[in-house]
Amino acid sequence: MNEIDVFVSNNCVISPEIYELWLKGYTAPEAARIQQNKVALKVYGANFEDLLRDIVDYYRIFTGLEEMLKTPPRLSHQLVYQFDPDTLHMLIQKYYSFDAPLIREIFGRKLNSRSRKDLDDLSEETDIPVRSCRRQFDNAKRFFKTVEELSGRLVDNIQTHFCLSEELAKAYAAIVFITNNRFETGKKKLSYLSFEDFAVCANYMISNWSYSSEECQNHEDMDVDMDRDFLLDLREFKVLMEREYAEEHRSLMIRTLQPVMREKVLTEMDANFRSVSKTIINIASGLNHSKESRDIFIDVLEKLIEPWQQLSWTKQDAMYFLNAFKETALQLDIFRSSPKLVKVWERYMMTFNPFVLQMYPK
Repeated sequence: MNEIDVFVSNNCVISPEIYELWLKGYTAPEAARIQQNKVALKVYGANFEDLLRDIVDYYRIFTGLEEMLKTPPRLSHQLVYQFDPDTLHMLIQKYYSFDAPLIREIFGRKLNSRSRKDLDDLSEETDIPVRSCRRQFDNAKRFFKTVEELSGRLVDNIQTHFCLSEELAKAYAAIVFITNNRFETGKKKLSYLSFEDFAVCANYMISNWSYSSEECQNHEDMDVDMDRDFLLDLREFKVLMEREYAEEHRSLMIRTLQPVMREKVLTEMDANFRSVSKTIINIASGLNHSKESRDIFIDVLEKLIEPWQQLSWTKQDAMYFLNAFKETALQLDIFRSSPKLVKVWERYMMTFNPFVLQMYPK
């Protein structure tokens, strides 16, 4: 007589609403009270105790899943819980979702136990339950520790190790990149910038200034760092501050901007061109020094945006200037005779320009 082993399993059904309440840090009784106002218990012949027991069962599952959620690829291979692909995707994406205002406050801090102790205060400031703050902080720390030593593209590494959507992977890439480079983001002057503003700027830098840039010669290096060879090449731009090139560049700018810029703004640009040009070039050459590169956000604000705002420049005025500054420089002899310098200039300006415009107050 043949013996046959039979294994019967049902897909585990998860309530996304209850899962979100657990992720937000609510206790089971707190979650039950929240759900009590949303569910018509009498229709189902149930009471609050029945609802609480149901939620406690869900919470038991979530607690059992949490260790596996810390290494998402394990979820696809474990046999304890059976999930359909859509549920599996939902569990991972929601576990690694975050509150932008909280992460905005975490930016620039060391992801260590001392910073974790500050989460009680951040919980009060952001009105986010402290258990949720801890989950989000620990997730950011886990990403950083996992990918900081990996070679290759940062977003790809995050997707490989954490099974995230590209959009969420890019958000975490920005968190890792800003944390690794210790960019100053906490100054009061920068408080008008949102998480999204910083993430957009960081992803521009990752795409064009890091080791994953198409122009980089060494893609094997770590993507959390900026391309050192590129940063060294940026020092070549100092030649643009020499009187001969500065005057020619200014004349080309006036000719290019006359058809599109208001006369008052054009006059101000003419009068301040050399100082603005010097600022843009000094920011470029300063990226090679960690102490200066950390201040890129505050430097852009204080040395470019604030002076332009004092002259009543609009964001469109700034856009006209930056685009013309990039294109007219390429007409100078120094660039015409050096194809390599052209590539370095375009690599720098194609990030610097949208970086500044992203920071420019609406």
